[in-house]
Amino acid sequence: MVDPFVLGAEIFIGLIVVSILLSGIKVLKEWERAPLLILGRYRGLKGPGIIYVPPFVGRVPFVISTRLQVVSFRTERTLTRDNVPVVVDAVMYFQPVDLEKVVLNVEDYITATQLAAQTTLREVIGQTTFDELLTEREKIGSIARKIIDDKTEAWGVKVTSVEIKDVVIPAELQEAMSRQAQAERERRARVTLALAEFEAAQKMVEAANLYANNVRAFELRWMNIVYELGLQGKNALILVPTNMPTVGPSLSTLGLLGLRQGELKPGEGEKRAEGEGTG
Repeated sequence: MVDPFVLGAEIFIGLIVVSILLSGIKVLKEWERAPLLILGRYRGLKGPGIIYVPPFVGRVPFVISTRLQVVSFRTERTLTRDNVPVVVDAVMYFQPVDLEKVVLNVEDYITATQLAAQTTLREVIGQTTFDELLTEREKIGSIARKIIDDKTEAWGVKVTSVEIKDVVIPAELQEAMSRQAQAERERRARVTLALAEFEAAQKMVEAANLYANNVRAFELRWMNIVYELGLQGKNALILVPTNMPTVGPSLSTLGLLGLRQGELKPGEGEKRAEGEGTG
């Protein structure tokens, strides 16, 4: 007859053994891979799905994500080629492509890639002027990406893009740039006004030449100006007699004055006006 104590001990030991054996079962997602070490030796990559890590002798140091990864970083204050101090915020996109190199050739591929990006971007900024840094961000990011990718190729990491988010400059330099931009806008406004005055003067000269060769056109224009003046307000418009042009057989100012003073007879003012028009 089996001793109940012994039977209970055997069941307990069996459960412990089963739990230990089952503890080696791991589940990895579709985009995850895990390096397997047996007694410290690299035995390849496991996953995705269910993998088994032998208890006590096997170990998975970390899990690698094969998806595209993004990291945001900021450079320290750096001088551009024209000695302008700047701090640059950037974003880098990278992806592990050779997983064995990621496992065997670098301690922490994410930190290593980030630090390589920071130092490389500082080098590129030191070879770039401040104006180029503001206007050609895409070009600078492309140059930095190529250099970083050459460094990380030995780690099995592919850098796909480096984008500059922001360029931070000292406050006193921002004020100077603001004054410069304001002066530039004022200069453009003055040049535009001068060009407008020049074009207006040209058109006025052309119109004067047309009126000089056609007296009737000038008279019609004068009448149109008088009409427009009358439309500007509700007050009465009083014309003071001057040497105004005439249209058609109407009396000239000279004729009116002559009639009032008795110097001309009725009809002579019209004849004088016609004579002046033909002359």
